[in-house]
Amino acid sequence: MNLSANFTLKELTRSDTADRLDIDNTPNEEQIESLRLLCENILQPVRDHFGKPVKINSGFRCSALNQATGGSATSDHCKGQACDFEIDGVPNPELAEWVSQNCKYTQLILEFYTQGQPNSGWVHASFNPENLKCQELTAVKVAGKTQYLNGLVA
Repeated sequence: MNLSANFTLKELTRSDTADRLDIDNTPNEEQIESLRLLCENILQPVRDHFGKPVKINSGFRCSALNQATGGSATSDHCKGQACDFEIDGVPNPELAEWVSQNCKYTQLILEFYTQGQPNSGWVHASFNPENLKCQELTAVKVAGKTQYLNGLVA
């Protein structure tokens, strides 16, 4: 099933962890619609602009999969509203900055980027049409714990 011109339901639900643990990561109709909106409003514009494949690291996660991966109990991934992604050859800070300047979104996080390592980390974006607050954060590890800084800090 296509969610947009370049994105399929299969790639937004694929999970090695789900496969390994035999977890059924099938979204319901509401979650599929949320994934379609995420693709149309963030992922497809990214693909169109950069002209390169977008690697989906983590899209939809059912509650069992989310728990198995240590995700937040309130994660937008469980609603089909969030995705972690990157593009080979495009520094993640540049990717996050482009989304920030060109898309509407609920939350945009530059996750675990290491300065001087352009492909380190990934970009997390969420899209909830009822809450387009355009919150920008940077996730970093400090003493082994995740901390969130305001803004896109590279």
